[in-house]
Amino acid sequence: MTVSLEREPRRRALRHNRSGAAEERWPLSRMFGVGVTAAALVALIVIGLGAFGLWQLTEARARLLEVGGPSTLAAERLTVALVNQETGIRGAQLSGGSPEFILPYRAGVEARQTQTEIIRRLSGEPGQEAIRDALDGVEAGITRWRVEYAEPVIAGVSPPVEQGRAQFEEVRTDLHRLTDALAVQQQGLRAGLNDSASFLIWIGIAIVVLLASFLVITGIGLRRTVLRPVAELAGEVREVVSGNVQREVRADGPREIVQLGEDVEAMRRHILNDLIDAKSVNRRLDEQARDLERSNRDLEQFAYVASHDLQEPLRKVSSFCQLLQRRYGGQLDERADQYIEFAVDGAQRMQRLINDLLSFSRVGRTTEAFERVDLATVAKSAAAQLDGLREQAGGTFEIGELPEVRGDRALLQQLLVNLMGNGLKFHRDGVPPVVRVDAERVGDNWEISVADNGIGIEPEYAEKVFVIFQRLHGRDRYPGTGIGLALAKKIVEFHGGRIGLDSRSGSEPGARIRFALPADPTDSEEETA
Repeated sequence: MTVSLEREPRRRALRHNRSGAAEERWPLSRMFGVGVTAAALVALIVIGLGAFGLWQLTEARARLLEVGGPSTLAAERLTVALVNQETGIRGAQLSGGSPEFILPYRAGVEARQTQTEIIRRLSGEPGQEAIRDALDGVEAGITRWRVEYAEPVIAGVSPPVEQGRAQFEEVRTDLHRLTDALAVQQQGLRAGLNDSASFLIWIGIAIVVLLASFLVITGIGLRRTVLRPVAELAGEVREVVSGNVQREVRADGPREIVQLGEDVEAMRRHILNDLIDAKSVNRRLDEQARDLERSNRDLEQFAYVASHDLQEPLRKVSSFCQLLQRRYGGQLDERADQYIEFAVDGAQRMQRLINDLLSFSRVGRTTEAFERVDLATVAKSAAAQLDGLREQAGGTFEIGELPEVRGDRALLQQLLVNLMGNGLKFHRDGVPPVVRVDAERVGDNWEISVADNGIGIEPEYAEKVFVIFQRLHGRDRYPGTGIGLALAKKIVEFHGGRIGLDSRSGSEPGARIRFALPADPTDSEEETA
């Protein structure tokens, strides 16, 4: 907690350390805003050019279809109407004024007037003076021919045929001028249509070039302003991640990338400071490990002293007390016999306690003795070791199918001796004890249970019973040192497993101790094969 409180101001300082250079850079939002604006302008230009080209093409096409075509068609119909007039007048002159020839003439006059109005209306725009002049000549010539020749023929007067032919030839000459002028107009309109189409094609090419240029410029700008700074920053970060934590991280480009580089640099400094702190902590841990190693050596020395130097005087005290009990038993008063019995019992209990403590201290020193152990064989050996206690209690052992595991054979046998012995020792009065040993595979572990039909253990003591020297009953009723289950827990944990009290359901008597041991990896390989 102290280290965390010391680091907090430093973290806050690193988090708020922003350079002024970053604030002077354009942010990505502004860059993208400029890019979007430029794209919008380009789009507007492209749309405007395209619309203008299409408008020109549409106008040229409309003029060709609505002016040039109708004018040419009207000129052709005008020619037919004039020819009909001449043919009708000539037939009337030859037939002496027959009405059947007058009708085509009248129809030709009406048709001439209609087509003349159409041509004059379509040629009213500036630049079409030649069409209007030729049309005026045709009108003047046909009017003179009608007044001076056609009307007299209809009235019964016969002017000279040569006069009518000469006047109509003048009309034909003006008509040819009109047709030529209309042809020139038609060519002009077609040329305008072609020019508009060509202009539209060039506009399309310009649009493609403009869009391509914009995309190229955008790509180059994006690469220089965003992608390259990000790639450079990523390269520096990878170099730091690879182990060069002393390298300072610097970033270039828009404001956000520069700020990101500053944040990464702040994080690098923070990690570097944490690394320095971690090295300091590791040094302290190494010192503590060395202290623990020295302490363990002292404990081993103490265990050696306890196993040799302390047990020798205890054996002497126990031996001489037993000699006193055998030689002077019944010769002294009752209180003296009781004192001697207390002394013998205390010495024996002290020896058992020292032996149990030595066994407890030896567990977990090394795994060199680990081998493949058949728990069924170990359980049978433990049962044989407890055979005397079993006969005394009138109990039975039921050993199910047990697996093979890796471990220390002696320690595993001691584990089962303690658990199975507890099942015999804590039996109910008048009920023969039954101890059952079973196993089942649960995931990557073997779970072994040792169950009995004895007095059981209350759930609130499920943790207490595995603490060293913790007893639930007095020595006068159930003898022991209070180390058995603590030693069992240490052996199981030394083998990489766990142990605990399995709560039994309903009114079923007794207790069940369940411990898990890692399964041998070769078992899974054999099952797979």
